[in-house]
Amino acid sequence: MLEALLLYLFIGAIVGVLAGLLGIGGGLVLVPMLVFVLSAQEVDPAVLMKLAFATSMAAVVFTTLSSVRAHQTHGFVRWDVVLKMTPGILLGSFYGARLASLMPTLLLKVIFIVFLYYVAVQMLRDVDPEPGRSLPGTLGLFGVGCVIGGVSSFMGIGGGTLAVPFMSWCNVPFHWVIGTSAAIAVPIALAGTAGYIVGGWENELRPFLSLGFVYVPALLGIVSASVLTAPLGAKLAHELPGNLLKRVFAILLIFGATSMLLDFF
Repeated sequence: MLEALLLYLFIGAIVGVLAGLLGIGGGLVLVPMLVFVLSAQEVDPAVLMKLAFATSMAAVVFTTLSSVRAHQTHGFVRWDVVLKMTPGILLGSFYGARLASLMPTLLLKVIFIVFLYYVAVQMLRDVDPEPGRSLPGTLGLFGVGCVIGGVSSFMGIGGGTLAVPFMSWCNVPFHWVIGTSAAIAVPIALAGTAGYIVGGWENELRPFLSLGFVYVPALLGIVSASVLTAPLGAKLAHELPGNLLKRVFAILLIFGATSMLLDFF
């Protein structure tokens, strides 16, 4: 148990830096690592992925709150965008998590992997979006929020994986993208966590000390470290050029997609 706790602290430290640096919840890194540690703890395979997704979602709540506070001190959060997307995010996140609790995730994982590789290649190529393109209106942002929230909670990630490419595609400056993406991740994680708690409440295969599908010991270990390192990542983000951050983000997408792809073998 002590070895697992140390691993959770180490994972949390890494995720915190990434959350602050790139405006993501850290689920792309967190989910594969949780699968590894939970497997070593002999968690039932029937609920393994759901526990990893749910615990990742719950950890994102605390990590991104710490990250948002740091980004807000620099004034790099578009709260108007956050407010317009939040209703759709809450709706999509809750039902995405409920859906994930009830069905296999194979098809969505395949689609998501392909999407990650596509976005990563576009970012590495540094393809500029059309100059006249901008963020959609209130209704459009509500619809985008539904999609981002639903897919993110289904896959146990914080939303930055989708929100960052979307806002970049709409010509939002990358430093604003990072801070705003971190803020968007908070309602996604809250609603997604609620969905996983409700969805797993009566599941008899979940391990002791879990809240629905949220594994509390892992959550406490990860959050203890991530809330301390997220401000460090945010500070670093504002000292680095946007193009470099784009490339780092693209590499992270490739890592996450490859990790998910390897799960099939």
